[in-house]
Amino acid sequence: MSVDFALTPAPDGARIVVAMSGGVDSSVVAALAQRSGAEVIGVTLQLYDHGAAVKRTGSCCAGQDIYDAKAVADRLGIAHYVLDYESRFRTGVIDKFADEYAAGRTPVPCSLCNQGVKFVDLIAFARELGADCLATGHYVRRVIGDGGRAELHKGADPARDQSYFLYGTTRDQLDFLRFPLGDLPKSDVRKLAEAEGLAVAAKPDSQDICFVPDGDYASLVKKLRPETAAPGDIVDLAGRVIGAHQGVVHFTVGQRRGIEIGGSPDPLYVVRIEPEARQLVVGPRRALAVDAVSVADWNWIGETQREVSVKVRSLAAPVPAAVDSHRILFERAEYGVAPGQAAVVYDGTRLLGGGSIAATEAAVLEEAAAA
Repeated sequence: MSVDFALTPAPDGARIVVAMSGGVDSSVVAALAQRSGAEVIGVTLQLYDHGAAVKRTGSCCAGQDIYDAKAVADRLGIAHYVLDYESRFRTGVIDKFADEYAAGRTPVPCSLCNQGVKFVDLIAFARELGADCLATGHYVRRVIGDGGRAELHKGADPARDQSYFLYGTTRDQLDFLRFPLGDLPKSDVRKLAEAEGLAVAAKPDSQDICFVPDGDYASLVKKLRPETAAPGDIVDLAGRVIGAHQGVVHFTVGQRRGIEIGGSPDPLYVVRIEPEARQLVVGPRRALAVDAVSVADWNWIGETQREVSVKVRSLAAPVPAAVDSHRILFERAEYGVAPGQAAVVYDGTRLLGGGSIAATEAAVLEEAAAA
């Protein structure tokens, strides 16, 4: 049964499972699903809890947020389940997050979560419940293409678009998923929440790294991987020691802040992290230029094509590039590209696929040398 409840009333007998984080977005999705006339079941994942999360706002999937999701479900008169996925989240997201920093890479935890517990385990549970679809509050659009196959597109509001974090979504998953907020700005979503009388209408948005209670990700990584806090040398591009640092966990490629070295004629940036040697390699901005990246763990949900645009950071604008086997070649030099981040490929607004940046290739373009 095909259920597109954001546009039309649901067919008789339709059952929709809604992933409810306790925030305003997923709560409005639950309300829209109920308004469609389908049977609606809300599911909230207990992913972590650091004690203070019970009282803290701005988180998700823990503490107070679970109570908020339950309150919304009660208000709407829908069934509500809480699934304890803490163990799966710890091994699939938090441990991998720490491992990546220990390897000198910069992870994307939201993508790890979406590729694991949210779009694998939760979809499996929704199917067990006999659901026709799983609906979430992500700001992306699911569009049926000319060939009748579902496509994943950017959210209509560029400021809210979350497609970058969903590059790992498979075609089978996309067939089962629904994203009813993709055409809406956040302001309209809050108005819908107010109109439905939902207590979360004015609730603040969750933070980027939801499982870090105070925003201090370095403290969490140091606790899980103490070696990342070991002091070491800061070296220049020729390998000369020019300073010291208090742990590679505090740095990422492209970072300027925290490099306390005087006497340099140019501002210094982290060019490379060498965790085994506990070294930060630093240099001027032009040393950050890359003209290609190699990509691991590709996932394609659209047709592969050579001329595309690519995002290499969640907040970066897509840039013209070409895909060549497992490499992406940029039309112009890119700066501050960090291994571990995602390279996400688009054709206009359509997400074609993506993968994890495994390595970068230094640019030899004139603009890089002159930067």
